[in-house]
Amino acid sequence: MHRRPLLTAALLGIAGRAVAQPAPWPSRPLTVLVPYVAGGPSDILARAVATPLGAALGQPVVVENRPGGNGAVAAQVAARAAPDGHTLFLAASGILTINPHVMARLPYDPTRDFAPLTVAIAAPNLLVAHPGFPPRTVAELIDWLKANPNRASYGTSGIGSSEHLTMELFAQATGTQLTHVPYSGSAAAVTDLVAGVTQLSFLNIATVAQQVQGGSLRAVAVGALRHHPLLPEVPTVADTLPGFEGGSWHSFVAPAATPEPVLTRIHAALTECLRLPEVEARLTRIGFSVVASSRAEMAARVAAELARWKDVVRAAGIQPA
Repeated sequence: MHRRPLLTAALLGIAGRAVAQPAPWPSRPLTVLVPYVAGGPSDILARAVATPLGAALGQPVVVENRPGGNGAVAAQVAARAAPDGHTLFLAASGILTINPHVMARLPYDPTRDFAPLTVAIAAPNLLVAHPGFPPRTVAELIDWLKANPNRASYGTSGIGSSEHLTMELFAQATGTQLTHVPYSGSAAAVTDLVAGVTQLSFLNIATVAQQVQGGSLRAVAVGALRHHPLLPEVPTVADTLPGFEGGSWHSFVAPAATPEPVLTRIHAALTECLRLPEVEARLTRIGFSVVASSRAEMAARVAAELARWKDVVRAAGIQPA
């Protein structure tokens, strides 16, 4: 006489456990937040992986551009997004490792608010000069700058940008002084450098390789430890200043508290997509190197560069604004 209540209770227990199971992931399209306008490196990367990533995960991947605040606008949106694996943020290195030192009211925390996924691509900054600027090598440039303090001006995409801090690092390493001319973006900096308004700059190799190949700018050296395949004949700054590196990288992160199994699956899909021959060819053709790092490697890189750029900003006397 007690079998029916016991059977009912058992069925209710099974039903309760079924209700408690998490919904399959992904259950709807994913969004990749891009912190800059369409056409730039972050946007190119996002659109290169969107279609294969969607195929790998079984849901469409939508690229959403949210420019503004040197990447802080999109970063804030990503930090506040639901940690359910349906929102990813494509973070340029400066957003995670430079902004915390140059922005007074940062609306996100680069380590607390995000779960690292992978450093996707990297590209060095290229030391370029107007063709009429006399020094042709790093050694000649150092000698010229020491003999002419603050007479050379260099353009960048803004105060606290990768280009700015790479030149500050160069000046600190060589004991030289230059005049910084910040622009609202790298395109304007390139325009004035080609016109001779400024004399030199460290700009991302993907931004200025075409001008170098066309002869409107002269490559002095690449800010990497090894020669770059896009311009293999150009020496490295490290040939003269051992260990010198300056460049940027782009990474994928998710909101903090995203479930571990979801992070693991996204990482596997992202790195697989980045290594697809057609994706890698599209990115390397314009100067990027595919990294596709592990999550732990990305976390270590963020920590190391946060410390590195903090020292450079402090030595340069750059005040957070």
